[in-house]
This record gives sequence, C-alpha cells and structure tokens, in this order.
Amino acid sequence: MFKKLLHKWQSAAVIGEGLHPGLLEKCYREKVEDKQIDYDPAQIEALKALQKLLEKLLIDNAQRQKTGFNKSRAALLRQSRNLYLFGGVGFGKSMLMDLFYENCPIEKKRRVHFHTFMLEVHEFSHHWRKTGNGDVILALAEAINKQASLLCFDEFHVIDVANAVILDRLFRRLYELGTVIVSTSNRHPDDLYQGGITPELFQAFIERLKEVSDIVELTAEKDYRLIHVKIANTVYNTPITPETRAIMENRYRELAHCVQLKPCVVTVLGREITLAAAHGDVALSSFKALCEAPLGPADYLKLTGLFKTLILTDIPRLRADNHDEAKRFSTLIDALYFHNVVLICSAEAPPKELFDSEINAFFLKRTVSRLIEMQSEQYLNRTR
Repeated sequence: MFKKLLHKWQSAAVIGEGLHPGLLEKCYREKVEDKQIDYDPAQIEALKALQKLLEKLLIDNAQRQKTGFNKSRAALLRQSRNLYLFGGVGFGKSMLMDLFYENCPIEKKRRVHFHTFMLEVHEFSHHWRKTGNGDVILALAEAINKQASLLCFDEFHVIDVANAVILDRLFRRLYELGTVIVSTSNRHPDDLYQGGITPELFQAFIERLKEVSDIVELTAEKDYRLIHVKIANTVYNTPITPETRAIMENRYRELAHCVQLKPCVVTVLGREITLAAAHGDVALSSFKALCEAPLGPADYLKLTGLFKTLILTDIPRLRADNHDEAKRFSTLIDALYFHNVVLICSAEAPPKELFDSEINAFFLKRTVSRLIEMQSEQYLNRTR
C-alpha cells in the first residue's frame, strides 16, 4: 500500500522538489463527477489544509528513507503539525479526512472513531492495573506509537474532565514520540468544555491541543447527510402509547426469533447493564435503563459490539432538567450510528421536537440529524 501511494506521488513530482499540489482536490473532484458528493467550495478550502499536511508528511517520510535512522522518526514527524478540523453537523468533515487518510503514504497509520479509541484507552488501563507495572499512560503511548505514527480521530469530543486529564498526558507523550494527530469535531477546541468542576484541568488540555495543532474551520450551509434521505416509516414510532409498546415487543420477537422476553446482563469493565431482553444480535431496552443510569461511551460501545439491532422504548421529551440523560442519549446514538447498528424506537415526539430548546444546541443538532438519518433506507441498507 505504501509503495503504491509513494509511486503515485513520485510519478507526479520529485520528492521535496515541487510536490503535486492537487492530489486531494483531484480525488475530491472525481467524487463530484461520479455524483458521490456535491461540490462545495468550503470543503475545497478545508481540503487545502489537509493537502498541506499530506505534503509535509511525505517530505518528512522521504527524508527518513534517505537518511535512514540518523534522525529519529520522532524528530522528523514532530516537524509536521497536527490538524484539528471542526464544523457543523453533516458538513463533510469525515469525508475529507477519509480522502486524506486514503492518500497518505505513512505506512503505520490508523483511522478510528474517538469513542472507540477512548474505550480502548479505558480497557488498556483496566488490564494494565491488574498485570502491568509503571506508568500506564506512558505504556499506552508507547503501544499506540508502535502501531501508528499517524492517528486520525473522527468525532473528537471530550465532555469529561477525567478523560481530559488522561488525554492531556497521553497526547503530550504521543507528541513527544512524533505521532501526528488529525481530528474532526463539531466544535472549536475552546468550545469543548461546557461547564462543570475543575475547568482549569480541562483548559490545560485545550491549550496544549491548540499549541501543537492547526485549527481549521469547515463552513457550509447544508447538512449533506440529509439531502437525499428517503425515510423508512417502520423504525421510529411516536407517540408513546400502549400500541407502540406492543409494536416494540412484537418487533423484538420477530427479529430475535424469540417469544420469551428474558432479561440479559452485559458486563463492561466490571459494571453490569441489565437489558429488558436480548437474543442473538438483537437487544430490547428502555430509555431509562440505558440513559438514566450512569453509563458512558465504554458501555454503549460494548453494546454495539454485541448487537446489530437495538430496540429502544419510551424515549421522553428531553428538557433542561434532563441534561445528563440528554448527554447519555446523544452518546448512545453516536455509538449506534458509527457502528451501523439498527435503531428501532418509540419516542414521545419526532426527532426535531424531542429536545427542549434550553438543552445544549450541540447535542440537539447532531443527535437530531442522526436520528433522522438512521430512519433512512440508505442507513438501513448500510447496516445489512
């Protein structure tokens, strides 16, 4: 793969002597011509920043090949800055990062959803404390760097101060090792923190992130994920009535090929999650069980690894005093969406009416967009 990409670049230009300036834009325009995406000048502007980083990484890699290991990989890669791409829901950030990733000649690279990465961080820490010695963060950074000198994070989002403290130390060590990090997010780094205790701990991480990264904003007027959506009318059921509750249970029996509703306990990092029923790759649960309990990304990602269909009942209207439940619900939807899990649900209101206006607009926009898309035939076909 690396040799193929390197040859692709070398055929266009001599390494370090006028690199081809338009590879990513060329790939982008091919997607437009194939009608895979709609042309957007704002995306082209963001692509230029990714192109610049791509060229820098190629130069650094060529220098490393030419000089062998006289200069350490860390010293070379540290010359390349990290990149943080942020913008609204459905603006095309993930698509642009995919273009960058697919055309990047770094041999050891990884693209991962940020929630999945954080689950791995917590699992590594959990096992390390049982079997390892020394500083778990330093050990984790070394393990990550051995696997990838380029990390691409999709949906970077940190709302927990404890995770911010972990990431501050982890990223600091990764930077020292020369790991280059490219992230997409719906928020500017300054807006990642949304209140709570010990803001100074969170701020230390944010300042370091800004110090070592180029911050690029993607502006657009459309949510491209919803432009061509054709809704399937069988997965989102509203309002909540005895009839919709019966529909949910019948859908479970139909999909799970199981008449009996038998509770199922799932264990995540020592915690137990009790589902109303589960059989095969189909699970049935209430909103209360998954979003009112103190669960987090690790719990929800565990569910996405076990089940291909989640039937979620009794989603209420979420008001200002349901802020914690709303955050958990948003995190759950993120996990289901990224892992292509079918969501069949009953709710008190349609997606656009589900959140009170006083709830943080960040959660509202992203989650509403995904709830609508997850009803679409396009999404449901993707999950099969």
